[in-house]
Amino acid sequence: MSHEHRFCPNCATSLAWIVQAEDGGEKQRLRCPACTWTHWNNPTPVLAAVLECVDRDGLLLLARNAAWPGKSFGLVTGFMEAGESPQEGIAREVAEETSLQTLGVSLIGAYDFQRMNQLIIAYHVRAQGEIVLSPELAEYRLFAPTQVKCWPAGTGQALADWLRTRSIEPQWIEWVKAQA
Repeated sequence: MSHEHRFCPNCATSLAWIVQAEDGGEKQRLRCPACTWTHWNNPTPVLAAVLECVDRDGLLLLARNAAWPGKSFGLVTGFMEAGESPQEGIAREVAEETSLQTLGVSLIGAYDFQRMNQLIIAYHVRAQGEIVLSPELAEYRLFAPTQVKCWPAGTGQALADWLRTRSIEPQWIEWVKAQA
């Protein structure tokens, strides 16, 4: 559970862990004892793209976020914005982070990522164009689908599921605890 909220945003009273009846039974949450405001701590939806470059023989683009330590590469990801559908959001993220033009978007699935309190909605995105990375990404690499290695967490599970739809048995990287 999140510990980032300490005070009620409505009345500034210190929040407390309070058990209260909700639909489905009693639930302990951070609540305001004065005005009953509740910190729901619901997962944040995150969009992810298995990004296929159709003008580069169907190679997959994996990127390294500038904030990540080491040399790990992953899917292009980002947050939805108010007023857009998930499909519009992932097309926007692909354009913002890689400058590629999206040609098609299809749902792979939804994946729990509890460590970050996120729900990942993954799409297969077919795209083309000149690759120009945003400052958010440090570098990218192109991989044949048969050569990519999956990681055993959120977006890695999405990549593995997409590979299986192509009759490719996923290869898994050895996960170092510091990465998990």
